[in-house]
Amino acid sequence: MLAETLARTLVLGAALDEIKAQFGTYDLRAHWTQGEFHHDLVVETSAGVVVIATNCNGGIKEVLVFEEVPERYALWRWRCPHVSDFSGELAPILQRAVTPHWFDPCEILAEDARSELREEFRERQKGGGWTCRNGH
Repeated sequence: MLAETLARTLVLGAALDEIKAQFGTYDLRAHWTQGEFHHDLVVETSAGVVVIATNCNGGIKEVLVFEEVPERYALWRWRCPHVSDFSGELAPILQRAVTPHWFDPCEILAEDARSELREEFRERQKGGGWTCRNGH
């Protein structure tokens, strides 16, 4: 299973190398951040669309495989259905694997979520999590 194989690499660079080894190429479709500590890298391969969720250091938390590029906020609605800012219907997940880096992603959305940004330099994102305030 592709998701399991990529998850076992544990880091983004090695996962992308594995994709290249298996498929020869891939197309980067999106890179979404939610808060300071979550990245979703969306890559299209000949075997489907892979979403590689990483922490801020490139450590893989979760790998999902879809037939098509999922909607960003539908993906987050699936992860955190109690957050009203997230909406949309998620396409069927064909494969899923998590790693030891995984933790409940809803934790980074809380009002009191940990941040490395000083209060005056951060703002909340849609759905939660902190990002740099514009201009900083």
